[in-house]
Amino acid sequence: MSPARHVWTTGVGRALVVLLGVLAVLAVAAPASAHVGGGAAGSDFDAAVRTVSPELPGVSVRVLQFGDELEVVNETDTELTVPGYSGEPYLRIGPDGVWRNAASPATYLNLDRYGRTPMPDGVDITAAPRWEQVSTQSQYVWHDHRTHWMTQDLLPPVVAADPSQPHTVIEWTVPMTHGDTDVVVEGVLTWSPPPPAWLVWPGYVLLLAGTVAAGWLARGPRPLAAVLALGALAAIYHALATPEPPSSVSSHVGAIVSALLPALLVLLAAAIGVRAAARGRGVLTGLMAVVVGWLLLVQGLPDVDVLWTANALTAGPQVLVRVAVAVLVAGGLGLVLGGVGAVRRFRDDARAPGDPVGEPALH
Repeated sequence: MSPARHVWTTGVGRALVVLLGVLAVLAVAAPASAHVGGGAAGSDFDAAVRTVSPELPGVSVRVLQFGDELEVVNETDTELTVPGYSGEPYLRIGPDGVWRNAASPATYLNLDRYGRTPMPDGVDITAAPRWEQVSTQSQYVWHDHRTHWMTQDLLPPVVAADPSQPHTVIEWTVPMTHGDTDVVVEGVLTWSPPPPAWLVWPGYVLLLAGTVAAGWLARGPRPLAAVLALGALAAIYHALATPEPPSSVSSHVGAIVSALLPALLVLLAAAIGVRAAARGRGVLTGLMAVVVGWLLLVQGLPDVDVLWTANALTAGPQVLVRVAVAVLVAGGLGLVLGGVGAVRRFRDDARAPGDPVGEPALH
């Protein structure tokens, strides 16, 4: 290779790596915003609404975060009211937005998942309602403590008696009123055993070890490129399987688009790395592996708890999202470590005299 071409190639390679590094840093915030719900991505508990009786066209009720939250959307012209735990007025949801009774104990109990918000003076179920507007939208999300297990770090008795089997923990009801019509929302909270550690953890370890070995031990850069392609596929699927967020946060399409931005950056960097590997450019492949590995970790770590829990927040099959997150986390860490090894090895090979397939060293 001529000196001029050597300098040009080295400069382009450096500029490309710097550009992708800057984009990787800028992409850090995207998965956080795409991680809808803001809580755990996995849980052994799960909840579902069974019936809304009578059915109310224009009114939707669903549980979020495995039952940790209840969401009501009222698109009708009639106000829907929700009482507190003692039957006192609590919420009004309708065309004028959401109004909450500051005198209701439920107002403060429902601010925290475990009901730990201090109760201010003047709160009394017999007091006259003090309505405060908390939203101009006709939808609201709150921690309704009838829909989830309240005791932290303690399993329900039925689960503790036999944690190897799935169980129904509670069958719950939440009363509401739509205009003059009494409404009952019925649902269920369940618990499922997590996947056996002996079955899934060896796979995670093998994925990590194999990826690191692809960078440090493989004779050429193509095994590392194969992991780059797998990582890009996992990132795209993980983005497309983004669950529907609360209505007040974003639309489902908006959440997917937000999650796709860092996934497409992974795809771009992986494509560069695969192309470099096909040309025998091990150093550039290794550099792209580090960039892609970092991006995969950024996307996968917020959802890492799905690797050891029974249920995952996803719009796709549970097994597939668990595989995707395993690739993002174990494969991402492996790409960072393996990419460093590839850069060191192939740079040394490029500097070795007489190497027929060496490439210019990056100075």
